[in-house]
Amino acid sequence: MRDHFEIRDHDAAGRIGRLEVPRAGVTVETPALLPVVNPNVLTIAPSRLREEFGAEMLITNSYIIRSTDRIRDRVLAEGLHDFLEFDGAIMTDSGSFQLAEYGDIDVTTEEIVEFQREIGSDVATPVDVPTPPDVDRERAERELETTQRALADAEAAETGEMLVNAPVQGSTFPDLREEAGRHATETDLDVFPVGAMVPLLNSYRYAEVVEAVRAAKRGLDPDAPVHLFGAGHPMMLALAVAAGCDLFDSAAYALMARDGRYLTVSGTEHLEEMEYFPCSCPVCAEHTPAELREMEGSDGEGDGGADASAERLLAEHNLHVTFEELRRVKAAIRSGNLLELVDRRARGHPAMLDGYRALLDHADELERTDPVSKDAFFYTSHESARRPEIRRHRDRLARLEVPDRLLLTESNAPSTHDYDAVWRVKPPLGPFPRALSETYPLTAEVPERLDEAARVAAAEGVAALASANPDTEITLGHDGWSEAALDAVPDRVETEDLRTLGRSG
Repeated sequence: MRDHFEIRDHDAAGRIGRLEVPRAGVTVETPALLPVVNPNVLTIAPSRLREEFGAEMLITNSYIIRSTDRIRDRVLAEGLHDFLEFDGAIMTDSGSFQLAEYGDIDVTTEEIVEFQREIGSDVATPVDVPTPPDVDRERAERELETTQRALADAEAAETGEMLVNAPVQGSTFPDLREEAGRHATETDLDVFPVGAMVPLLNSYRYAEVVEAVRAAKRGLDPDAPVHLFGAGHPMMLALAVAAGCDLFDSAAYALMARDGRYLTVSGTEHLEEMEYFPCSCPVCAEHTPAELREMEGSDGEGDGGADASAERLLAEHNLHVTFEELRRVKAAIRSGNLLELVDRRARGHPAMLDGYRALLDHADELERTDPVSKDAFFYTSHESARRPEIRRHRDRLARLEVPDRLLLTESNAPSTHDYDAVWRVKPPLGPFPRALSETYPLTAEVPERLDEAARVAAAEGVAALASANPDTEITLGHDGWSEAALDAVPDRVETEDLRTLGRSG
């Protein structure tokens, strides 16, 4: 048990937790967004990040500080918190990003961890190797070994109360990610970033992001706090949290503002093409797109100073919408409808839908932490038929006492019948005794016009019940199920189309 991280609520693999950061003397509620602060260029003052946006933690780059003469001595003298004027927790990166970009850096893990301790970092990072996607396996294995040596060096360093990251690498090889997670969790290190995600995120390869996270999670302890390095677009936060991530760091708010890009929960807009702001944050309530475009220097000319106002306002909006989405995610976890939120976000971009479907491929893993009872189950799309609640209900059918002759009916039970019992069939859940109809998820809200996936899922539930009770005679009364759904019903189950009997409805 990692005593610095406490999990309070679960939904799917998402959780609300409390990360104790002892050196800062604060406790950070997760999921948490860590705005990236460039120590050379403060787009938004860190004190404002805390006071106006609610940031409890931020991240900055210790390698840049160490390599920049004009700020290194000042940070060593003042300490990182006073230099940034931020009284929350501060995580520092090590230069691994620069290593990935330029191929080499002039610092070791031992040196940079010591430097991070000296400047007052609360969470340090070793010099791991962020292996990009799609490399050959030999390179991925070789660089993973280098990262694991860096973790050993970090473990041996004098850190005091400073927490230390244990990055989980492995490129796009799920088995290497799982191995890396298992190795990392066996160390004495504290926070577990899934690394080298930026190339996948920038290419909208969300399904592969989910696969990397789930693979890492299989190796990590269940109570390990997981950081998704480089993830901060509001569009994908719900998906990433549902996959099991607790911490995110965002440079997107500033980088995209610099390019005139406006973040939303369904994608990215270009300021030059916008006529209205769809958001009600302070920036959008007080300005129009035209006003931002008309600000001095907003055409991008000059050295960057003249257009700082428009850029800063866009960055502020981008942060507002990102923090708002994170609060929405927390509310969804608390109320038990996180997957409904993921489903809504998945409709905003095809790549998001790929990510959601990849997540549901791991419904058996999600089911282990998904709450047994929630307020409601909403069937909103055919992806809903693959949710962990349905898998759990299907598994529980084997535990139910079943009579010798059983009628399963999608419509009202007949007033007279020759069966020992009559159970309800409700797509997408499948069969259940009527006595359980008021228990979750059998209280599901479903549309009147069901799609084929819902009925196929219900048929698979019938098949599971029949398999668990081979001696029971089962008859299924359905309301015009498709051939695909009926094909999923075992041959030994008698079927009746209730519409032909005048009993539909």
